[in-house]
Amino acid sequence: MYRLKKKPAAGGNEWLITYSDLVTLLLVFFVLLYAFSKVDLEKFQGFVESFQGQGVLMEGSGVLEESLIGGQEDKDPMEAFSRGNVEGMYQVTIQFLRKEGLLDLVEVSYQEVGVALNIKEAILFDSGNAVLKPGARELLNRLARFLDEIPNEIVVEGHTDNRPISTLRYPSNWELSVDRAVKVVRYLTEEEGLEPGKFVALGYGEHRPEIPNTTVENRAKNRRVMIIIKANEVPSEVSGK
Repeated sequence: MYRLKKKPAAGGNEWLITYSDLVTLLLVFFVLLYAFSKVDLEKFQGFVESFQGQGVLMEGSGVLEESLIGGQEDKDPMEAFSRGNVEGMYQVTIQFLRKEGLLDLVEVSYQEVGVALNIKEAILFDSGNAVLKPGARELLNRLARFLDEIPNEIVVEGHTDNRPISTLRYPSNWELSVDRAVKVVRYLTEEEGLEPGKFVALGYGEHRPEIPNTTVENRAKNRRVMIIIKANEVPSEVSGK
């Protein structure tokens, strides 16, 4: 009588399949880590900036913002200005103002033409005149260090509210707004030694308000000096062309 031979139990080597899969996954993981460590920061910055202004990545991006722009040891953050990268210009400007503790005094926005620094009248001038206040000089001293590194054209705009003025020196708000813009430019160029060829001074009087001049608070917001750093515009005197 023949006895049926038992089939040998499955060999104890099946674990090798799982083990080899695990090793393969670990290898892929380390290859990806290496690839990420070599990522092109400029291209990645461009990717991030494509979302800025769309409500995805805004000013408060924190560590990401610093690592892409301010934290690059091998790249000059000011390249954003020479390349006319408005989003990059905005982020570099924000970082400077935050470092200097000036964000409460200077409001920054970016536009198609460039980056705008909005300084309220009360910080720079007393009502109805264009004599720089002592605090204004301190603020401009600190801004000058930043503006001095920028090759782009810088437009300084004077704006008033709609309350009329009629004095011997300032027959209208046109003259007052122009004089305030000129005073800022002259201080930056004559006192701080910045290149005069990259500055333009303009006065708009009351004719370009940010908001309607309907309340005391609104009129205060409309009395301002704007320092606009133009993208993709480098004066020939500065660029050496």
